[in-house]
Amino acid sequence: MRKNQLYYGDNLEIMKKYIADNSIDLCYIDPPFNSKRNYNQIYNRIGVEDKAQSQAFIDTWLWDDEAQSGLEKIFKNDDKSYTLQTIALTNGFLQALGQGSMLAYIVSMIQRINEIYRILKPTGSFYLHCDPTMSHYLKIILDSVFCPRGGEFQNEIIWHYKTYQGNCKNHFPRKHDTIFFYTKSQNYYFKMLKDGNFKNMVDFKRWNKYLSHNQEIKGKFYPKTDSRFNGYYKKFVEKNGRIPRDNDVILKLEGETVDTVWNLKAVNPNSRERLGYTTQKPEKLLERIISASSKEGDTILDAYCGCGTTVSVAERMNRNWIGIDITYQAISLILKRLEDTYGSEVLENVETMGIPQDIESALALAHKKDDKIRKEFEKWAILTFSNNHAMINEKKGKDLGIDGTAYTFDGATPKKLLFSVKSGRVTSSQIRDLRGTIDRENAAGGILITLEEPTKDMKQEAIKAGRINNLFSAENHNKIEIVTIQEILDGKRMNIPVAGIIKSASRLEKPQGEQLSFA
Repeated sequence: MRKNQLYYGDNLEIMKKYIADNSIDLCYIDPPFNSKRNYNQIYNRIGVEDKAQSQAFIDTWLWDDEAQSGLEKIFKNDDKSYTLQTIALTNGFLQALGQGSMLAYIVSMIQRINEIYRILKPTGSFYLHCDPTMSHYLKIILDSVFCPRGGEFQNEIIWHYKTYQGNCKNHFPRKHDTIFFYTKSQNYYFKMLKDGNFKNMVDFKRWNKYLSHNQEIKGKFYPKTDSRFNGYYKKFVEKNGRIPRDNDVILKLEGETVDTVWNLKAVNPNSRERLGYTTQKPEKLLERIISASSKEGDTILDAYCGCGTTVSVAERMNRNWIGIDITYQAISLILKRLEDTYGSEVLENVETMGIPQDIESALALAHKKDDKIRKEFEKWAILTFSNNHAMINEKKGKDLGIDGTAYTFDGATPKKLLFSVKSGRVTSSQIRDLRGTIDRENAAGGILITLEEPTKDMKQEAIKAGRINNLFSAENHNKIEIVTIQEILDGKRMNIPVAGIIKSASRLEKPQGEQLSFA
């Protein structure tokens, strides 16, 4: 059986390197909107601590070397992958907007939309989720990529949602997003949907009582006293090749055909779906898209998969899937979400790529300088070692060398367990600094994660810090533990019992969500 794939890294590089031409049935993306905001991951409140959060990604764009390089690649068009319309449009944007934040965002999206066109099957569909910030630019970019090569714009979908009204005095409250639906050709897969709930519309018991006083049916006679029932009865006989029994029913979907305005609730803070990811989209939204534009066994791609709503819904709906995200926080959250929802066995069919597997790839991650993925090395090391039971610290300049926090139990009270990650030279003074921070924070203990092997003095200094008495552990643990990156790569994981700081996804016991029927 083909494994599902979860990639950690830049989606442009990954699509170019790993995803073949004409291989994807359906692609949905919910990319950054150029909102000029930072988006955070919200953690559970533990004990008396305030609800914590850490930066998930930065949606602020700068004209930098990467943007300049992307612009040049579009204009040079060495591989002839860009249409003349896309090149002309890009030049128009350059003349109108200049080399700044908006053009940097546009260049990034042009490159990725162009790759998505390449990897879609001829029968494939593409849904791009955005808001009014950049939707007018994205629409003409999509036109320039898809339409000159036989693709077609199908719909502009309005997702209307109800959220907290807020203090909106100078304009109407903003309560919708836009989803553009394009296809690679005019020969594409699509099923019209109806919206509503299945109702038990027909009970054959009373009709069989009526029919018992009439002639033998033999699959040809249908009661004429009720024209609506007549159709249900006929359909049952033709489908099943027999007369209905008393306990047979026909389920009919009541509801209207789904049109281009989708009134679906956002994921509210108290929802069972809510995982603390700021930009999380509701599962019902993805259920509609996946139901309409794919079949069981098709391959779904989400190139900005965030907290994993698309891949989780695709898993439930028996589709193959590929997810890509540039932050390790997202990757770790997706793996946890899948395990919480479907059980640990689901991960046996997930191939993860881009996650460091050796010292060389760990070093490469440690030396990345892209500010949009700041602290990725620290995030990967902490979340991997803690089995996703730690939160990432975001206090710039005030963290006293602390990169993450978990909560363990020193007695019956939850207390902090502090993480410090070092990618350079380490000495025993760093153990003493960590010990001092533990005392100041009244923490239970600390973990120093290092690329280098610890010195003998460091080990001795850690032993002097003493032990942790954990209420839920059968053994005592060192108050300060030194862990190397090589040990993490070899499979070492934290064995101190800790509290869950990320909300668990609900375990799936039976099919959930909106009931949909093909019209």
